[in-house]
Amino acid sequence: MSGTHEQTFEELRGQLQEAAATFSDGPDALEGILLGIVDDVNRAVREPLEIFPVCHHSPASALAMARRLREKQPKVVYLELCEDMAPLLTELRNCRLPVAVQAFATEVDGFPADWSPLSVVAPITEASAEYQAIAYALDTPGVELVLVDRSSDHVFQWDARGTHSAETGAGPGATDASPAEEEAALHGDAVGVEIGDLRPRFAELEEHLLHHGRVRHWSERWHQYVELPLGDSDHDTYRQVMLLIGSLFRRLAPGDPHRVRVDEDRERYMWTRMREHLAATGTDAADCLYVCGAFHAASRVAEFGVHGTDTFEIGPRSATRWQHGLIPSSHAAIETQFGLASGSVSIAATMWAKNVGRTRVEPFRLAGQAGAKKSKAKKVAAAPVPTVPNSDKLTGFLRRPPVLDRLDETELLGWSVEIVRAARRNGYLASTADAIAVFETSILLAGMRDRARPTPYDFQDAAVTCIEKDTVPGRRDVRRLVDIMMGGDRVGQVGYDALPPLARDVHDRLAPLNLKLQQRGVQRALLDISSQPHLEKCSDVLWMLRYLMPQGTARPIMGERRLGERPIQESWDLALGTHQRALIELGYEGVSIEQVLEQRLRRTAYGPHATTATVLGPV
Repeated sequence: MSGTHEQTFEELRGQLQEAAATFSDGPDALEGILLGIVDDVNRAVREPLEIFPVCHHSPASALAMARRLREKQPKVVYLELCEDMAPLLTELRNCRLPVAVQAFATEVDGFPADWSPLSVVAPITEASAEYQAIAYALDTPGVELVLVDRSSDHVFQWDARGTHSAETGAGPGATDASPAEEEAALHGDAVGVEIGDLRPRFAELEEHLLHHGRVRHWSERWHQYVELPLGDSDHDTYRQVMLLIGSLFRRLAPGDPHRVRVDEDRERYMWTRMREHLAATGTDAADCLYVCGAFHAASRVAEFGVHGTDTFEIGPRSATRWQHGLIPSSHAAIETQFGLASGSVSIAATMWAKNVGRTRVEPFRLAGQAGAKKSKAKKVAAAPVPTVPNSDKLTGFLRRPPVLDRLDETELLGWSVEIVRAARRNGYLASTADAIAVFETSILLAGMRDRARPTPYDFQDAAVTCIEKDTVPGRRDVRRLVDIMMGGDRVGQVGYDALPPLARDVHDRLAPLNLKLQQRGVQRALLDISSQPHLEKCSDVLWMLRYLMPQGTARPIMGERRLGERPIQESWDLALGTHQRALIELGYEGVSIEQVLEQRLRRTAYGPHATTATVLGPV
């Protein structure tokens, strides 16, 4: 088959060779890039262990993943995710997505003390290829899920501290008062681990692509030129196009040398782990599927493939004790952390739901998943996929003219009416004339950007132009109202069974208050301790939470605590559900709030810069 594989992309190679000679002064430099891309695609396609390239939170990737898993039915799924996070994935069924898998360390050993606390998060949404792979592997008997990426400890071992903000897109100061910014700060300043960071790595290229694509943000360009064309493509076309994009960005602009070195070490790490697993279990590579970002799928390291070299040595982890858990996430938090356009994850979720209904592909969902609907479709055992020689799908795809979707007037009219209704509720002087203006302006903007059908981004620009005249009367501007209308900033929730012991203990001890503590928002708790003495224990818990948790989690309205006096009546405003992440991270410090409280008081009193006044405070 080697001769057949070499000839697979021969036609495409010839075309690119001619293009290189035509569009450059000398064909060598451009030809090296263009033909190198074809070589990268050919190398990945020929690999015996099937590589499935994905993009982070891409509906097209999730749909292609669900379709491919039902066709191939692999026995082993290798997933690009920190290997120490594997035990947590079964707890996803006790949560409402989106949530983030977190590794957390408060006491560091082997890292500078000022780095503490260390935090690594990997957000998961339903409209993501990684969730489809996880749900398939965990709920299908006889299928093994193996996480092959570097451990959380190696994330900090390999990375210079100064690069974290550049990779995550979030900074320590992302905590302001507005609701949108509160949701955006759900991940704090944690380092984000993502699958498939497909974005140009130097500013000039991205600026050039955005300018010629007539779009404002990379998320909008990706939606227009990749998501929509790949939504209905077959497996081979999807796979080759994603490999092409990954190789293109890799060869045109590798980026910061340190980041390139880390990326290549990750690829060596993952292929080393996969070969170790194949050797230990004796699994046939043809029965496996490797899910990774398209950038890593087009790798050129010597360790690439099941027959790659075994020269890479994985170093030991540091002595730092890592705690693992699940924390609530949100669309805004994911957008903030990974530098995506505002509302892009909500638009992706809406597009995912439309694609599932349109293509009739049955997605995978974990059994018992909160918020998941039971599928009524009959499950039929899929026939084994015949092994056919790889064919060149790229040439036809790249030659194909863009498909111009017809204008869906009903959908656009619904959007226009709904945004005017939402604007009125938020204090704007909007009328029917504004709805008509938004409708017509959306079509006009789409035409100026060479689109037959307005995208949600065109509609958003039109709504801002026509409704938000000069001032914002309320807390939300029109752009934010469109985000909410398109699906809103969905906030996940970690279920009781997936909480750490401390968090479950807090919920159990506050159960006599008869409040829905998991619910977001502020709830009022009334404690008549004189007639119900058992509520005094709840009061003790609330006063400790007031000291340990962020401001607003437990706020006393009436009542005080003094030495030697017993409380009579108290009232509290509680927002435990809103601050669930802080409560979960509190559980990483101890098994009870009394233990954590004592540790913090001792740490303050015995600190190296403690004064007499500092010591008297904890006393």
